[in-house]
Amino acid sequence: MADFLLYALVAGLALAVVAGPLGAFVVWRRMAYFGDTLSHAALLGVALGFALDVSPTLAVTVGCLLLAVLLVTLQQRQPLASDTLLGILAPSTLALGLVVLSFMHDVRIDLMAYLFGDLLAINPTDLYWIVGGSTLVLALLGCLWRPLLAATVHEELARVEGLPVASLRLGLMLLIAIVIAVAMKIVGVLLITSLLIIPAAAAQRHARSPEQMALGASALGVLAVCLGLALSWFQDTPAGPSIVVSAALLFLCSLAWPRRA
Repeated sequence: MADFLLYALVAGLALAVVAGPLGAFVVWRRMAYFGDTLSHAALLGVALGFALDVSPTLAVTVGCLLLAVLLVTLQQRQPLASDTLLGILAPSTLALGLVVLSFMHDVRIDLMAYLFGDLLAINPTDLYWIVGGSTLVLALLGCLWRPLLAATVHEELARVEGLPVASLRLGLMLLIAIVIAVAMKIVGVLLITSLLIIPAAAAQRHARSPEQMALGASALGVLAVCLGLALSWFQDTPAGPSIVVSAALLFLCSLAWPRRA
């Protein structure tokens, strides 16, 4: 197997494994729009990374983490509804990123690669970021699984039992921010959230427990990555969108597959 294809496969599988359980929480908590906002802000992080001459991946990671904290703060202090606030920040950060990039005449940037991913162009440094970030998120998610699940199922009861609900919510948002930052190279800022939501939504229909849904979402994500890379390799289609299309087809298959009694 060619090195670039091996790098792409390992990176895609690492992201799919962690996106499964994290995507389950995104579906349960109906946080899809939050993920979209963070993914749009990733392009602003890329622009600032080039402007400050630092690693774009590092800039995107820090930018997504800071935006997650800002969103939590604004949601607590502003009278605006959460979806309205997210609707303001999502296009604003994306547009600001595009404007900042337009001023960098001496920097050549493949904008399509950042918008839709460039999985087959992953190098060893990108792979370290993706695998390291995915491993960190998966480990933290494993430690926080029970309290996060309790706060998701019944937030008021979890608060009565003494669980730090606000801190858990912020922690979940920060984990989503890390995954979005490392996933940018794989499926691009416009398609990141789909890799979190589609496998989890497909697994939800047939799962009998939260753990089954998380594992099923990871398995479907892994399958979507393999199918998408195969499609890209044999038909010369863009890798990131091919993975998302594969995930969407798996979701349609899950709808057609009869549920167990």
